[in-house]
Amino acid sequence: MKEYFAFQWHITDECDQRCKHCYIFSEDNCKKLDAMTWQQIQDTFYNCLDFCEIYGRLPYFYITGGDPILHPDFWRLLGLMKEHNIPFTILGNPFHLNDEVCKQLKEYGCQKYQLSLDGMRETHDWFRKPGSFDCTLEKIACIKRAGIRSVIMTTVSGTNIKEIPAIIDTVVEAGVDVFAFARYCPTSEEKDTGMTPQEYRELLDTCYKKFQAYEAAGCSTYFNKKDHLWTLYEYEKGIFKIPEDAQDGFIYGGCNCGNCHMTILPTGDIYACRRVQNSKVGNVFEDRIADIWVCQMETYRDYTKFEKCAKCELLAWCRGCPAVASGKDGNFYAADPQCWKEV
Repeated sequence: MKEYFAFQWHITDECDQRCKHCYIFSEDNCKKLDAMTWQQIQDTFYNCLDFCEIYGRLPYFYITGGDPILHPDFWRLLGLMKEHNIPFTILGNPFHLNDEVCKQLKEYGCQKYQLSLDGMRETHDWFRKPGSFDCTLEKIACIKRAGIRSVIMTTVSGTNIKEIPAIIDTVVEAGVDVFAFARYCPTSEEKDTGMTPQEYRELLDTCYKKFQAYEAAGCSTYFNKKDHLWTLYEYEKGIFKIPEDAQDGFIYGGCNCGNCHMTILPTGDIYACRRVQNSKVGNVFEDRIADIWVCQMETYRDYTKFEKCAKCELLAWCRGCPAVASGKDGNFYAADPQCWKEV
């Protein structure tokens, strides 16, 4: 059975917000807003399909921006997806959604629509813009009425870590289908997430107990343990056990960078991971993705280089978040700043 390969495809930088933790605007608030032309979109699409055909993968697209719905050819792209019967998720803002738009998204084959909540009302609106919190909660209902799975993603940092339990209660009350959180990846302007390893472990412990309680009560929200440090937490709790038939040298899980994921920006630049600021490996307008995969991307698959993880029995399943690690000094293989395990 073929496995899926995920393309996080940023078709435009255009956006209604200027979020304080945004990768696009973190370096220069006056930067030129890039967007692909319709010809570039088509070329990129078929380059991705070519890669999947060569390596026997099934394409899955995460279409994003900026806010992708602001691209003038957004609906033409969805038509291309539908024509080839390719599943996709939209990562966008809530502001241009309504029942009619969500119905159209569903007709084109949208499986999930991901929104962000980065704190309760005051904190979230400070990160993003006034009114964004209430608008996000309101549009969850539009997404669900259309039959699309609603996803809420939270970026965790020292600024909002104490609000995560309240966010969980909020998304459950709103009937969100999937909830997950990931850590803030520092940019060149900031070098720290603002959380100690112990503080982050305590957050995981608090969230785990909440997840368990909600699941026991029959809650329909799926809690996606996206951060790979969940593996370490569950290993210590005896929930995750290393399989007896595990083979040395095999990678069974953990970070997908260089494995089954890549990011394409509006400029055509290809990144091993968007969250890894210095991980550019090529340009989709100039390079064949299939060639990049066996050459430049190999840099991110040398698992023996992980300075801490290579000494850990969980190397094949965890590896924390190299993007957070590389945010400090550009070293992809450095120790995860929030990993509390001593090796």
